[in-house]
Amino acid sequence: MAPPKIIWVRSDHLPSYDERKKVVSSALEAGYVQIVIREEDAELGRLGRYDALVLKGTSIFLDEEKVGEMVQIRSNDDLARASALKGRVDNVLIEAKDWKVIPLENLIAEFQGSSTRLLATATSPEEAKLFLETLEVGVGGVAIEPSSPSKLKAFHVIHSDQMPQVDLTRAVVSRIAPAGVGDRVCLDTCSLLKVGEGMLIGSQSACLFLVSSESLESEYVASRPFRVNAGAVHAYALMPTGKTRYLSEIKSGDEVLAIDSDGRCRTVVVGRSKIERRPLLLLEVEAGERKYTTILQNAETIRMCTPTGPVSISDLKVGQDVLVRLEEGGRHFGQAISETITEL
Repeated sequence: MAPPKIIWVRSDHLPSYDERKKVVSSALEAGYVQIVIREEDAELGRLGRYDALVLKGTSIFLDEEKVGEMVQIRSNDDLARASALKGRVDNVLIEAKDWKVIPLENLIAEFQGSSTRLLATATSPEEAKLFLETLEVGVGGVAIEPSSPSKLKAFHVIHSDQMPQVDLTRAVVSRIAPAGVGDRVCLDTCSLLKVGEGMLIGSQSACLFLVSSESLESEYVASRPFRVNAGAVHAYALMPTGKTRYLSEIKSGDEVLAIDSDGRCRTVVVGRSKIERRPLLLLEVEAGERKYTTILQNAETIRMCTPTGPVSISDLKVGQDVLVRLEEGGRHFGQAISETITEL
């Protein structure tokens, strides 16, 4: 999975201090946490906790450390100047008042695979969407430049659509068996999860199972739409960065990835991680010529996402399809690598 797109909000372009202050306040209320401010507006950092990206000339600083450079594109010479920054700074923010898609395509191709992230200034939601999708890859992020504080609300569509989609496939259940007693992790998020939305969890990084949220009521328990009863402590979970983490590592305040049955993703925050000793169940599937497993709590409130909707593991049958994400290669400290690794 590609790394998530990042979203900055720019307040520096507005001439009035009051307008700049309102943009920062509105951005915080909307959940944006990376905001570009002028050097003389340092006191705006007291409006809340966020990454104040301070623009000094054309350089961008965070906590006195240079994290980027801004380039205005007016000619081919400016394109060359932006390209020359590749590998020298973390971020290059480009802006142009008269955009043409072809120059943007050239820059996206130039920066692809580089350690430098390319961001483009967008003055409308439509422009932001275009920049994020150009050449299918898109820029690494956009910097929203609202014409007034009230215009910031219009950008909520790209704020909630910054995660790339995950490719899900069907795998056939080949075995369901009790697995004794062990420690399982229950993740309670700060968001209400929809029916069919859950998290990708598995014992092997090559196959992660879409474990459903507890958004459906059962005969015995009310729905808990903020919860994913994820599985045993050893299991991998796919994170917003595209890396995996062990369930045992995830704690309150961490951002995790919520995925629906169509592969659409969003970032949610963990409010509580509960590790408790519970009876466990092994779920094995076949995909291609390989078998994969995950271990879950043995309880009827745990559901797997299937092509026809969430199904309780108490009702799941051998031969039934569940939704999984398959991956080639292996993982090293959560990072995907091209290496022959066998996990059984």
